[in-house]
Formats: sequence, C-alpha cells, structure tokens
Amino acid sequence: MQPSNKSGAAGRRSTTKRTEGSACEQTQRREHRASQVESRFRVAAVHELETLCDIDLDASRLFDQVGLELTPADSVEFAAAERSRWMQCLKSGTVFVASDRLGTPVGFAALHVLDGEPYLEQLSVRMSAMRRGIGSALLSAAECVAAKTRSRTLWLTTYQHLPWNAPFYEKAGFVTVPVEECGTEILLELLFQRRLLPEPDERVAMRKLLSACN
Repeated sequence: MQPSNKSGAAGRRSTTKRTEGSACEQTQRREHRASQVESRFRVAAVHELETLCDIDLDASRLFDQVGLELTPADSVEFAAAERSRWMQCLKSGTVFVASDRLGTPVGFAALHVLDGEPYLEQLSVRMSAMRRGIGSALLSAAECVAAKTRSRTLWLTTYQHLPWNAPFYEKAGFVTVPVEECGTEILLELLFQRRLLPEPDERVAMRKLLSACN
C-alpha cells in the first residue's frame, strides 16, 4: 500500500488546481531530496512482481497499527485482483522502483490507465524508508510519465481519513472528486475497493491537473 493508494487520500475539495512548476521540475526536486538518502530509481522488470508484493506488505503494517485489516476472504479476492493489475503495469513498463544504496528495492509506483487517463495504481514505500522523500519522488516520476503521454489529469483512489495519506496527496496537488464526476472505470474501481477494503465510506477518488513535462 502507499504511502499507498490503499492508504493514500486527501482533501475534500472538488475543484482541480495547478501546482507550481512542471511535473518534471517537481520530479527533479524530489529525486534530489531522495538522493540525499542514496536512493536510486529505475523501471521495474517484469519478473519483479513478488518484490512489489513484499514492499507493499511491509508498507501495509501502517494500516495494521490503526486497526485496518482485511478479512481472510476479502484479502484473497483483493490481493488476486491487485497482483493482476500490477503485472499488467509491469508488462507495460510503467512501474518505477526506488532502491537504497545497496540496490535493495524500498519503494515503487505503478501507473495504469482507467477511462483513457493515467491512474496511479499503487505507491508503496517500506516503513524503514518512509519520511525520506522517496514516496514524493516516486509520485513525481509517475506524474512526469503521465504528462508525457499528453494526458492532462492523473487519477488515484485512496483513503481520506488517514493522517499520513490526506496531507501527502493534498500537498502534491490532488483534490477529491465526487463520485458523480468520476468516469465509469474509476467508479467501478472505487466501488470494488469499497466492497472489499475496511472503512469503505472513507475510500475516495482524487485527481491532479498535470503540467507539461519536457
């Protein structure tokens, strides 16, 4: 999970806004901060699905700490769907991995497409590597890749009530979108998550208006 899409959410405003600087400029700034803890970023290989799952499982311990746990039956269905989507992202070359100075993967961001627009499928960082700018750098990298596709909007779904999620995405320029403004595929994904994840009413869709990326 994110800073994690299962964990990430922000703001209750429904007005899209721009942030200062292009997506690439933000990526450069955040990668610079992340580089100070000697992180490295690369495109994930197709065979690294289990690595993504391991990172996400570690990041998910944050949810355990606040009592958010899937039931065994729901966990199996959700995990199977999640693995399938992540494999699609791996095959598309839209998963970005952050590694520490020893080359050990500590975080990743995965981009998918829903309703013809980029969708942040997942953003996860190991707990031991959190609060070092790695999640922000991965998010900016995803924004830059999305902007290069000539898309103007990046979407995600996440929790709106967890303190480590709402500020994270809101500070990055995302805003909450009412369900009536969501496309068909975004809405279906949100309803799927609300059916299987705990605290379903706290799951929201968010979007950010992207700047040009050179």
